[in-house]
Amino acid sequence: MLRFLDFSRYQPIIMSEPTTPRTVKCVKFQKELPALDAPTWPGELGQRIYENVSAEAWKLWEERMKMILNEYRLMPWQKEAQDLVAKHMEDFFFGEGSALPPDYVPEQGKA
Repeated sequence: MLRFLDFSRYQPIIMSEPTTPRTVKCVKFQKELPALDAPTWPGELGQRIYENVSAEAWKLWEERMKMILNEYRLMPWQKEAQDLVAKHMEDFFFGEGSALPPDYVPEQGKA
């Protein structure tokens, strides 16, 4: 006896057209660029960044943030560190630009 699979209980998969990646007028580069996929920081600042900062500019910020964390010897899980990083982040994207930490010494090229 032949048995047939009962496909009536399965929902059909509807293939949709691929969507165009979201873009933003990046505040850092002053041009239309691919946007972040999701907010990267909590709260109002995170939403502002999500709406105005490109993925490329966020990569620049990540490098700056590493420098700030290292230079100030911050522990990212501490509230004080998060507040300082948020202040620098807002300056980096929406202010005059984030000032370097006062004790920052550029890394020397290896000879």
